[in-house]
Amino acid sequence: MAQHKSAKKRIRQTERRTAVNRARVSRVRNFIKKLETAIATGDKTAAQAAFKEAQPEIQRGVRTGVLERNTASRKLSRLNARIKAL
Repeated sequence: MAQHKSAKKRIRQTERRTAVNRARVSRVRNFIKKLETAIATGDKTAAQAAFKEAQPEIQRGVRTGVLERNTASRKLSRLNARIKAL
């Protein structure tokens, strides 16, 4: 266990940041799941609407540092391709 005051503070900060990052990742995943279910139903208009909601959320994940830029681009590209294929 940490003994120094600064080490204890670092532990508190890490716990806070971990909780925030988990919430952000979870939020991104939820939007992607909504989009996946819309694609699975085969309703193109619902899928496009879900994509419009998911896209800024995924970009926000990049900005906050929970997703890599290329990973987000790849996900968006592949999801958009699946929507176009409907």
